Amino acid sequence: MKNKKVPNEIETILKELKSLTKESLPLSSNIVDNIIVSNCKDEKYIENTLDRLLDLCFDEDILYLYRKLCRYYYDINPQATINYIDFYKEMYDPYFENFGKNGVIKNG
Repeated sequence: MKNKKVPNEIETILKELKSLTKESLPLSSNIVDNIIVSNCKDEKYIENTLDRLLDLCFDEDILYLYRKLCRYYYDINPQATINYIDFYKEMYDPYFENFGKNGVIKNG
């Protein structure tokens, strides 16, 4: 009986996580847009934002924000941006199908 309960609990947790991610989208979007519009160069702040977004990149809309911020950050710190692309790859996209190919960030 426990085996049947565990998948249901995991499914419930995943649904809650997806719901919380969707709820965080407007705030995350505002943060990314503010960084870009204000021409923020604070690398620690940008990297902290990328770190927080990376945890939620299983969501397509958050991935879009992550890619958008990576495109912006590339002009500030190319090597750190490449590292963030690699972090994404390791966690979510080992064949680099969703983010871009050969290190190129897709538009979107």
